[in-house]
Amino acid sequence: MTELKFENVIKKYGKIEVIHGINLDIKNKEFLVLVGPSGCGKSTLLRMVAGLEEISSGTILIDGKIVNDIAPKDRGLAMVFQNYALYPHMNVFNNMSFGLKLSKTPKNEIKQRVEEVANILGLEDLLTRRPHELSGGQRQRVAMGRAMVRKPSIFLFDEPLSNLDAKLRIQMRAEIKMLHQRVNSTIIYVTHDQIEAMTLADRIVVLKDGYIEQVGTPLELFEKPVNTFVAGFIGTPPMNLVECKISKQDDSTFVQFETGLKFSIPEKQGTDLTDGQKVILGLRAEEVTPINTNTSLPKDWIFQGNIQVVEPLGNETNLHLDIMGVKMMSKSEGRQTFKPNENIKVGLNLNEMHLFDLETTRVVY
Repeated sequence: MTELKFENVIKKYGKIEVIHGINLDIKNKEFLVLVGPSGCGKSTLLRMVAGLEEISSGTILIDGKIVNDIAPKDRGLAMVFQNYALYPHMNVFNNMSFGLKLSKTPKNEIKQRVEEVANILGLEDLLTRRPHELSGGQRQRVAMGRAMVRKPSIFLFDEPLSNLDAKLRIQMRAEIKMLHQRVNSTIIYVTHDQIEAMTLADRIVVLKDGYIEQVGTPLELFEKPVNTFVAGFIGTPPMNLVECKISKQDDSTFVQFETGLKFSIPEKQGTDLTDGQKVILGLRAEEVTPINTNTSLPKDWIFQGNIQVVEPLGNETNLHLDIMGVKMMSKSEGRQTFKPNENIKVGLNLNEMHLFDLETTRVVY
């Protein structure tokens, strides 16, 4: 059983605070992904867990034991880096076994562990090769294998796929997920790529400027973002976010845009919107749909739109639309044919809309 806990962890470089009081519990055998833009503090957090960065204040605990002052080699962790960090003069077997030799593991056990892990990762025929004789994906497997042979309680991955091409990244994502299912260890994985985060994680931690914005499962972050940053960061393409204001007339509540577009808001319990309140409408591209057949959407949720740009992707098509002066993106089935400057009917599924306060950017509906 391996659980990890951050308690009010702060990191400063001189007088500049870059990690601001992080509190986080990571469960046993969980695959947790830290995601966010460059400079948000995700790699710094990982390096503090590994013992490669000092903690300015706060506590990191592994299975209830404070590890702030414990040397990296004694924390029972293994880290896989972005740049592989393989020894160029050693073959694959020696690269994978180097840490075990330093810890004076018996030779027969070293051989057994390396061969076992090589079979899992498909490296059994590459053990005598040196790193320059391997592809990028094979080198990444060797780096993973070097971590696996140590049988760590926690795996730490620091953007391990960012040096690979798109096709290889997809393949390696699947292999890392299978690795987690096989070894059943706790994994903390850092990436700036939200697709990696969504496909790999049990839970995702979204970071910005050294603060945690939201923690949740991939589906929770996609369906219930707490602010505009998470809404715009999670999902491909990003959620449509458009400034507007609340307008109340009789017993109905509307969102109104400067361009004249206006529609009523479906009633939802627990919301407190005021007349004239400035908000940001959030609507995913999947909920902005070209209407060319019968639809279950109410008539007052269907508008005229003009296609500005067409992005055919094969299985789907992204459309950049102008809906009565409001710019939105639509994601539709890929076999439909569209042309730039074409006028079409567009349905907005307002049951899936979000409203964020313009000033705080926090969700209000």
